[in-house]
Amino acid sequence: MEFTPIAVAALFVAALPAILACSSGQAQNPEGKAMTSASKTTPQLSKSGYDLRPLPKERIAEIVKTLPPIAVEVTQHAGTEPRNSSPYVNNHEKGVYVSVVSGLPLFRSEDKFESGTGWPSFIRSFEPTHVIERHDSSAGMERVELLDARSGAHLGHVFDDGPKPTGMRYCINGAALKFIPDGTPLPVESQPVKLEKAYFAGGCFWGVEDVFEQIPGVVDAVSGYMGGKTEKPTYKQVCTDTTGHAETVEVTFAPSIVGYDDLLKVFFDNHDATTMNRQGPDYGTQYRSAIFASTPEQKKLAEAYIQKLAASEEYKGKRIVTSVEGLVPFWRAEDYHQDYHRIHGGSCKVKKS
Repeated sequence: MEFTPIAVAALFVAALPAILACSSGQAQNPEGKAMTSASKTTPQLSKSGYDLRPLPKERIAEIVKTLPPIAVEVTQHAGTEPRNSSPYVNNHEKGVYVSVVSGLPLFRSEDKFESGTGWPSFIRSFEPTHVIERHDSSAGMERVELLDARSGAHLGHVFDDGPKPTGMRYCINGAALKFIPDGTPLPVESQPVKLEKAYFAGGCFWGVEDVFEQIPGVVDAVSGYMGGKTEKPTYKQVCTDTTGHAETVEVTFAPSIVGYDDLLKVFFDNHDATTMNRQGPDYGTQYRSAIFASTPEQKKLAEAYIQKLAASEEYKGKRIVTSVEGLVPFWRAEDYHQDYHRIHGGSCKVKKS
């Protein structure tokens, strides 16, 4: 049976009461200017895999004791270093600038430019979530203050008078930064966390993707297709119910923050694992319930979790039809399927048993 994207959207909306409890919200563009209700929480991981969890106050206090007075004044009291006092103003080496407090990467050398202001200037941050923007009217003018997302340390301000392509000028106190040249090993605090991938199919991938993106410790969730016989399938081909693919979400997560068992719980709490090739009114093999284990350990954990559920009161008299399969190629779905709820508005409330 073939569905157009509009028809599928209508079916998915109709199926929400039976699949996921969803609520409307404000749409968010790819730059994240406006957020849905589901994405207002501060992320614990950035897209590039860096830990953004706030450092304990005690740890920050220990680090601050090791900093020179100007760095303490800038980072802890929103001070401003004298113009042209930082060696980073004229630094042209390749490398990365990290927070002098937390070690979180904040800016790249390739994004640095000579602004003539007397302070290190950049056209963009290392990643948007690494730097917090906050309204500041303390100096009798309206400005946007920049803070280290991990420690809350003051960095400087951002202005919209920078060069192309961004048009932005991140004016940063060099005392808030530490430069690590290319080829120099990054300290542990400046490295991304270890990441793994998991694959879940549980009906329309729009909702499955949206749910996993709300889980702390999940870096990214991508909609795609797995388990079929056609290479690089299109959505139109999958909708014919002849390719054997399941609408699947690739979940990239940090095991140090969220375990695979935790992801299994989210998966089973948020779809019906007892309906064969169907979720609500959406039917066909593309909507089947399946887990594609990326490692033998994941397969073992998934099978054990299903056995545990099958023996529980919740599933008494019911048959779990979720298949646990080995890793097969994951084919990324078309761009218009990615972050569908985030872009078009609405969100799916994560159910918990």
